[in-house]
Amino acid sequence: MDLRITTDARRGADYDTELALVRAAEALGFSGYLRSDHYVPVPDGAAVPTDAWLTLACLARETTVIRLGTLVSQATFRLPTVLALQVAQVDRMSGGRVELGIGAGGDAAEHRAHGIPLPADRNARFEEQLNILHALWQRPAGSTHTLRGTYYELVDSPVPPTAQEQVPVIVSGLEAPRATVLAADFAHEFNAPLVSVAEARAQLDEVRSFADYRPDLVYSVTVATYVGRSDDEVARRAAAAGRDLAELRSSGVVGSPAEAVDALGRYAEAGATRVYLQLDDASDLDQLELIASAVAPQLG
Repeated sequence: MDLRITTDARRGADYDTELALVRAAEALGFSGYLRSDHYVPVPDGAAVPTDAWLTLACLARETTVIRLGTLVSQATFRLPTVLALQVAQVDRMSGGRVELGIGAGGDAAEHRAHGIPLPADRNARFEEQLNILHALWQRPAGSTHTLRGTYYELVDSPVPPTAQEQVPVIVSGLEAPRATVLAADFAHEFNAPLVSVAEARAQLDEVRSFADYRPDLVYSVTVATYVGRSDDEVARRAAAAGRDLAELRSSGVVGSPAEAVDALGRYAEAGATRVYLQLDDASDLDQLELIASAVAPQLG
């Protein structure tokens, strides 16, 4: 099982904290760090979020092997060609280690806070944006792309060069209409986010049954992660983040290292070959080290 780390930017972590986390994750052997893309804190939170792609550009220059990306970027935040340019630039800055998780966007309060339009037809716009990104990355760098779509019109749009031949795209969740189609047609990975084992199995099976012609498609899950050496340590970690342990246990990896191994094994049985461990406290490097030393070696 491939283990990666993810954080929810709405819970806040300044750049120095995030850099320390990613450097530690890289040194400990985690294969990737993907962060959320939000501009407001969690409800009742006082943290100030940071910009995802600006942060990833900086992290790209401070790391060497760990893969970097978003889980997920909001399609409503950026025009498709602007996003393509940003992703391509960070991909070059990282030497070809970028992955783009992308979703349609849907937090109305977040959009209102920043004056960002949240159109009623955002799912259709999202689909067209995926088409544009796919088309741009299929063309040679230095060429141009012209498109007259329903929502976007491109005239001789320059194709930005990437370090990878193809930037991996992650489609997360089945909330959007036609999500299964989009995952099969455009994604390199489908992710089931923050769901129980049963829900993960249902989502992964649904995509797998539709995308049976895609043996290369990666199936992953994102899980809230609270691991400790004792019940008290786990409880302290959850309480510090204002999280309810009972709720976390229903759709997360919670408890001792042995319990974490069992939980991850159940997600593997549900069909996941990659897991994103969501750490609510980006400064808790002790938990990261515990997972690397006591959980990861048991997963094979």
